[in-house]
Amino acid sequence: MAQQTFTGRKRVRKFFGHIKEVAEMPNLIEVQKASYDQFLMVDEPQGGRLDEGLQAVFRSVFPISDFSGTSMLEFVRYEFEPPKYDVDECRQRGMTFAAPLKVTLRLIVFDIDEETGAKSVKDIKEQDVYMGDIPLMTMNGTFIVNGTERVIVSQ
Repeated sequence: MAQQTFTGRKRVRKFFGHIKEVAEMPNLIEVQKASYDQFLMVDEPQGGRLDEGLQAVFRSVFPISDFSGTSMLEFVRYEFEPPKYDVDECRQRGMTFAAPLKVTLRLIVFDIDEETGAKSVKDIKEQDVYMGDIPLMTMNGTFIVNGTERVIVSQ
């Protein structure tokens, strides 16, 4: 409750500094960190990833077929390699705190019979492709871009 104190002129002052907290303050940064982790799914095993986040993005784009129908590019899986530098090194060197993204793609080449139009698999090649560096969120919920700590504010 409010504590009342008297001053020299008998004016009552109310002091609310000793009020107990009714509800605990939520960790607002944890919401953004959990959302970004759910999008990337860095720690999930490749076979056990749900069809959401970055996995859903790749699944929506692939398979890609050529115009003639003789080849098709399929998405198999993706994985993140460990970041080259840690957060402090990125700040000191003026670099971005990011992890390399490697995607495994499968190229299927078909042989089309001209008489019947039936497709038969001619060749299958599977290869890891470097897709770029994906910025990683720090423990504070920020990103390190060119050595500067940045915050993403959603609107």
